[in-house]
Amino acid sequence: MKASGALVLAGLLAAATTLGGCKPSQAPGGEPSGQANEAASTTTPDAKPGMSASDGRLILPVVPGRPGVAYFTVNNATTGNVVLASIHIDGVGKVEMHQTSGNSMVPVDRAEIGPGAKIAFEPGALHAMAFDIDPKLKPGGETEMTLTFADRDKLSIPIKVEAMGGGDGMAGMRH
Repeated sequence: MKASGALVLAGLLAAATTLGGCKPSQAPGGEPSGQANEAASTTTPDAKPGMSASDGRLILPVVPGRPGVAYFTVNNATTGNVVLASIHIDGVGKVEMHQTSGNSMVPVDRAEIGPGAKIAFEPGALHAMAFDIDPKLKPGGETEMTLTFADRDKLSIPIKVEAMGGGDGMAGMRH
């Protein structure tokens, strides 16, 4: 799937502390709740005109099996409110939106974006936790993220896969 419109992939700085405290939220009975991944669509999702996303990065955990985190920006250039309802990242079993507040992180069900506004998923604020990451996703690679809005419109963008601390995981290596 390809993204609609011009997308700029630029990095945001990753904070190592962001990953340490996030765990999948639990519903009564011990089942994970929150933002479940959408099933991959066989057709290319088209975003409504005026919606775009950029700056997509998936930061892999230092310790395999721990959660990763995704950062990105969504821009609403429309004249109405839009509500981000769920996130899917290819190669990730589950994605939840979380909000950092003080020293704690809590899952959020949706993110509202006002007309003419943008919302950034970034370290120390709103972010997307990535659980059950496929080991085939490696630093320096790329995968696809699909955002699904409350009205069922979708927007897909490619996102960079990075190691914790930025880059492609090859820092300090002699080439």
